[in-house]
Amino acid sequence: MPPRYAFWTILIDHKPTAFRARDASDLLPTLAQLRRTNNDVVLKWFARGRVWDSPEQEREAQRKPKPVIGRRTREWRPGGTHKDPRARFAGAGRRKDRGVKRSK
Repeated sequence: MPPRYAFWTILIDHKPTAFRARDASDLLPTLAQLRRTNNDVVLKWFARGRVWDSPEQEREAQRKPKPVIGRRTREWRPGGTHKDPRARFAGAGRRKDRGVKRSK
């Protein structure tokens, strides 16, 4: 049994509808009725936040290894050295004579 967030759904004009079911056979009568009035009606599988043609296509995509993305180095960042802007305040600390008034 697939999880609740994986189901068959009917799309009309590439937009989702409220017609959903765990088994595709439950939606076939509704699909036939909708095809009488609309030209672009399809039955698709929804899982993992995407619409698939079938559960097998979704499983195949899950089995494929993800492309290896190389780690980015510090030199990757565009526009200069990118020093920490807070670093200029690190050495300053609190001045000892901060509370003492200066005479002119």
